[in-house]
Amino acid sequence: MGKFIYLDNAATTKTAPEVVEAMLPYFTENYGNPSSVYTFASGNKEAISEQRDVIAEVLGAKSNEIYFTAGGSESDNWALKAAAEAYGDKGNHIITTKIEHHAILHTAEYLEKRGYEVTYLDVDEDGKVRLDDLKKAIRPTTILISVMYANNEIGTIQPIREIGKIAHEKGILFHTDAVQAFGQVPIHVDECHIDMLSASGHKLNGPKGIGFLYIRKGVKIRSFVHGGAQERKRRAGTENVPGIIGLGTAVRRAAATMEARAEKESGLRDHMISRILEEIPYCRLNGHKTDRLPNNVNVSFRFVEGESLLILLDGKGICASSGSACTSGSLDPSHVLLAIGLPHEIAHGSLRMTLSDETTEEEIDYVVDCLKEIVGTLRNMSPLYEDFLKKEKK
Repeated sequence: MGKFIYLDNAATTKTAPEVVEAMLPYFTENYGNPSSVYTFASGNKEAISEQRDVIAEVLGAKSNEIYFTAGGSESDNWALKAAAEAYGDKGNHIITTKIEHHAILHTAEYLEKRGYEVTYLDVDEDGKVRLDDLKKAIRPTTILISVMYANNEIGTIQPIREIGKIAHEKGILFHTDAVQAFGQVPIHVDECHIDMLSASGHKLNGPKGIGFLYIRKGVKIRSFVHGGAQERKRRAGTENVPGIIGLGTAVRRAAATMEARAEKESGLRDHMISRILEEIPYCRLNGHKTDRLPNNVNVSFRFVEGESLLILLDGKGICASSGSACTSGSLDPSHVLLAIGLPHEIAHGSLRMTLSDETTEEEIDYVVDCLKEIVGTLRNMSPLYEDFLKKEKK
């Protein structure tokens, strides 16, 4: 196998060896159903409780406020749909942003079709919510504010503490999609006034198909999956014991290494950004320069198609993703990039690269060198670039 450099950790991460090792016995040895009454199964119930404790401690929450789900999308759906239903007698207005993950946006659209009103806040050119806009959007009928902790495309971290404070002063529930942020940056639910928080295991070197929803005690949220009495009667279905064990192990690992990882990744991130902006003309950084996830680099290259960039990078053994949605069959560019004010032609030429604790400076330099070559090649094939250069010479 040739060179392989994985820079798409916002999409998913490699499951850590210690996570796999912790999970394995729960497939073949400790395979009892936690709901069964005999000793063989009750050990699994205790193991689940231990993982709940680990997650709660990292968030500054209580163990009975952690509910296991199948991942971030389910947690987002649960938070919005169940809150809307439970607080429908108080009002029918929800506030979110234009740059949320589609698990939030599509759920909001679903609720709109059922009589709820949704305000989608604009963001500034760095992708941040303006607090004055949030305050102005609040109505007497507002029951929920949902703002992601950090954006999955451009990495911008929101002023979550301030948003949570505004929500609580008005007696409004506050949910945050922390799928990209949890395990990357410190989060304390009380300090940030968070009522509900979504997270997913496979974004922090845990397994896929497992996540959780934090629900503050006292929040009136109803069952999301009906059936058995699992998850304190709020989410029915036999627990994914191996997944829960893997998630707890991954959270423990992420918490222990967070400070060192952030220092390393942000250093490499800044090195990559600096080289790209200095050595490749006609490009721009997307997202806030400093208030961004430690591992996120998102750059737009003028006169270049993001899909072509991805294909040519793949040919050199580099895995990344595009800010353009064309890879999913859509001709429209990323809704996030349009929301921060990029025109279509520039948004289409965007590239997201997300690092891990295993990424090296040598790999970063190789990727930037490849980018210089690829962008140059694509621009030389572009009539738009040719026309641009002619106008520049006049």
